[in-house]
Amino acid sequence: MNVIDVTGLAKSFNGVVAVDHIALRVAAGEIVGFLGPNGSGKTTTIRMICGLLTPDAGEGTVLGFDVRRDSALIKSEVGYMTQKFSLYEDLTIEENLFFVARLYHLADRGQVVTRTLEELGLKSRRRQAAGALSGGWKQRLALAACIMHRPKLLLLDEPTAGVDPKARREFWDEIHRLAGGGLTVLVSTHYMDEAERCHRINYISYGKMLATGTVPDVVRASGLSTFVVAGPPAANLMARIETLDGVEQVAAFGSTLHVSGIDRARLAAALAPLAREDGVAVAPGETSLEDVFIHFMAMGGGLAHEERKPS
Repeated sequence: MNVIDVTGLAKSFNGVVAVDHIALRVAAGEIVGFLGPNGSGKTTTIRMICGLLTPDAGEGTVLGFDVRRDSALIKSEVGYMTQKFSLYEDLTIEENLFFVARLYHLADRGQVVTRTLEELGLKSRRRQAAGALSGGWKQRLALAACIMHRPKLLLLDEPTAGVDPKARREFWDEIHRLAGGGLTVLVSTHYMDEAERCHRINYISYGKMLATGTVPDVVRASGLSTFVVAGPPAANLMARIETLDGVEQVAAFGSTLHVSGIDRARLAAALAPLAREDGVAVAPGETSLEDVFIHFMAMGGGLAHEERKPS
């Protein structure tokens, strides 16, 4: 069963296209990553899915409700965590959760808040002001507020931006725990390691959906081939390699260079003379998701527009 099943979804602001007739499907219990550069339409798509924005075009369902007609019903069953911390910083953790519980008209609010504090490991800090929390604890509080009404779908918009690696890992462990309990998750992210923790990913570029599937599927479908070039000094080699026929991108990794292109034969032929030079080694490498991300950005032809974020 698809929790999200929409097609032809489109939205423009002041004549600028933010989302251009995309399709998106997310099955129950999946954790699906939503990738793309800034301004590509991720936030606008998420807001249409959760009922905060009405699509200009398109149709489909979210949790079985019509995405155009049933926005109020969708909102009641969805947890949405925004990019920016949006709770009250002058209230304590516990006070914020009581406030959110009242917004959702939850019965037995005291019991619900206590349960949420315990599930998210916030009980010992419940009387601490939200504004005094570190980024990781604010993130945990925001997640607690999103799930306390037991939503069936969780929408996370770049939830770990500005959070340290330990807090990011703990957050993702919590997301997998929730998904194991049946929660469906759609999460936008710029971190490649986070994308690799998703069951599937979708890549959107300037309003258009360019790829969908598992990480290996998306990497394979990109058609990119990669070689690893080693030889001192890497900076001088990079300048030379960037001008070669068939080279699409060059990235430094320590003392080596990762060189990628669409035509493997052309790329190998271009690098062959380098391999014959003293002190230079050229070997086949693995194309990474980051390589594919950069490739898709290049396909987009630069920033076509800046995503408008309605209030």
